[in-house]
Amino acid sequence: MNRDLRNQRYLEVTDGVPMVHRPLIGVTMGREKSQRFFGLNLFIMNQTYVRTLEQLGALPVMIPLHMSEASLRGIFERLDGLFLPGGEDIDPANYGAERHELLGATDKERDRTELLLTRWAVEMGMPVLGVCRGAQMINVACGGTLYQDILSERPDLAKHDYFPPSFERFRISHRIDIEADSLLAHAMGQIHEVNSMHHQGIDRIGFGLRVVARADDGLPEAVEAPALPYVVGVQWHPEELAKTDQMSANLFYDFVRAAAGPWRSQTPEEWPQQFRVGCAAMMNSASGVAGTGSLNGNVHRSQLAVC
Repeated sequence: MNRDLRNQRYLEVTDGVPMVHRPLIGVTMGREKSQRFFGLNLFIMNQTYVRTLEQLGALPVMIPLHMSEASLRGIFERLDGLFLPGGEDIDPANYGAERHELLGATDKERDRTELLLTRWAVEMGMPVLGVCRGAQMINVACGGTLYQDILSERPDLAKHDYFPPSFERFRISHRIDIEADSLLAHAMGQIHEVNSMHHQGIDRIGFGLRVVARADDGLPEAVEAPALPYVVGVQWHPEELAKTDQMSANLFYDFVRAAAGPWRSQTPEEWPQQFRVGCAAMMNSASGVAGTGSLNGNVHRSQLAVC
């Protein structure tokens, strides 16, 4: 990795004059009970995400779970960008589906926290980068749906679940083809090889999103929001590759640079209303809701309003 900006106060300095501040990037967290500390409840997150973001110029700040909506909003309004890490499966109640028998572990509180933050960010035009679960969260937050288990729902597709400990996290699993006019192509080119650690995948694409990369079997591997300055979700784990692969590092740097840039003035004025209406319409359509009631008995109309 060519860049190491951890010890710089500013992202860019020209002739000794600070030009661009390092952006404050929110990183959502998970939770678990500690084995070391006798079941103590802990907030957790893979350190590699945070270290990669810091090295490429971000000021990462961890966002805990169990915050009130007002507290989350207060944190959110101080951010310049939002990073969504990998983690558990997303509860299908969030997109109006029944639980599949092969659905993995879920965390409804993490889903709640990330859905609120992601919808606020996309509505405002704040730069967002999502990795693995994070890409899926972007899609669900925009009214899209997921395959809950690729192998059983789409047996025609290739294997994507190269999980540790059977496989190393940095193991290259397959190639992706990237659309030439995408933000992703700016960082990684049009063809790249990636690692793969997921058994869920993107099915119906959410409002305002576009598939910009696919695996050889056709499964979506990356999405973007073309109307916005920077929203990118990737299905693999570039943080594990960024130490040795400059293009994976470029992906993080492009995100950090976008968060430090003038994204507020670049977001179309009409976008927030378009997003709220379009996202809610997609969610209603997916669940068969005609205008009242709930999504599959689980997601109520009050939650649709946050789209």
